Amino acid sequence: MTKLASVARDCLTLLFVSSAVIYAQSSGSVRGTVLDPSGAVIAGATVSIENPVSHYSQSAKTDTQGNFALSNIPFNPYHVSAAASGFQSSSQDVDIRSAIPTELKINLSLGAATTTITVEESRDLIENDPVTHTDIDRGLFDKLPLESQSSSLSSLVTLASPGVSADSNGLFHGLGDHASNSFSVDGQPITDQQSKVFSNQLPVDSVQSMEVIEGAPPAEYGDKTSLVIVVTTRSGLGMKQPHGEITTSYGTFGTSSGGANLGYGGDNWGNFISLSGLNTGRFLDGPEFQVYHDHGNEENIFDRADWKPSQSDTLSLNFNFTRSWFQTPNSFDGQTADAWSGLVADNGGIGPNGQVVGPTDQRSKIRTFNFSPSWTRLINPNTVFTFGGFARQDQYNYYPSADPFSDLIPGLQLESI
Repeated sequence: MTKLASVARDCLTLLFVSSAVIYAQSSGSVRGTVLDPSGAVIAGATVSIENPVSHYSQSAKTDTQGNFALSNIPFNPYHVSAAASGFQSSSQDVDIRSAIPTELKINLSLGAATTTITVEESRDLIENDPVTHTDIDRGLFDKLPLESQSSSLSSLVTLASPGVSADSNGLFHGLGDHASNSFSVDGQPITDQQSKVFSNQLPVDSVQSMEVIEGAPPAEYGDKTSLVIVVTTRSGLGMKQPHGEITTSYGTFGTSSGGANLGYGGDNWGNFISLSGLNTGRFLDGPEFQVYHDHGNEENIFDRADWKPSQSDTLSLNFNFTRSWFQTPNSFDGQTADAWSGLVADNGGIGPNGQVVGPTDQRSKIRTFNFSPSWTRLINPNTVFTFGGFARQDQYNYYPSADPFSDLIPGLQLESI
């Protein structure tokens, strides 16, 4: 009995620490100059980049030297267009596949004196990619009803990607394999299971775009065999006008959530920060329609800072901390332990210690910390060097019921945890 009491008083702590020193980035950039027919620069021209499949889009204005820069673009093919007052617009296709900047010189023809309307068939965006994948951008994020606030990233993957099926508590399954999946967040590999039972996830409002690779992931993503989620986070680099959002919601099971984010930056620096929280009476996915003892809450903070000390160097830093606390859902007999104890043992609900046995009260707390700096240097137009490291830790604390006999139900549950 002393041993049981000792176990009841102590908490079980599991530490998972990962580190690495080299990984590849998952986004690139486009920069260049807009010129008129004589070769003179055009200031104030609008340059836009768009992927009609993922609906990713970004735009920038040329400066007084006619230069523009578009940063943090997820790997994919894109349409690039340029337009300026008094000139005919121009468009072309580019394929972003590395951190080496794509250099463009865009020439605009003089506009005609009369206005004409030409209707023609637009070109398809052909992607030369040997792997099966799904591209998802924030344009779709806001339209999907994510059913799990505490595992919204997993929920997004499940709803938006074919061949992915949902499991309980934020888990999902790829094509044919059980949980053989991993995330690659700005190039950082995260291979542990990202469920809300043993780990906390990256908040979905910090994600700009995702590429979900199904079936046979490329070798650079390691030994996971069914699913790789390549994530590009949001950045404030080049965002000269601050942009942010404030959201709040309330739903069934007493679920309330709130969040705020803000991005801001300049030509050579940027910062994006996101804060969010959740409180709910149904944190874990109990099988009962009416759950018992299932309250939980979660708090997130994510910050990404970027700095370009020169045209050849980019320094980035991702920081994320998430804390969650939740109860282990009770079965009916666990919730009414005193009644079952009295019924089965005929002792009036009294435990071996002479005290009334109360409801099972098992709880957990998870603190997830992630810190990942990286440095990218452009050596020449064909060579780029990327160096990055990360420290990641999931700290899981388990707390049994204060009364060990609440976890020991005679005739039903033979062990106290």
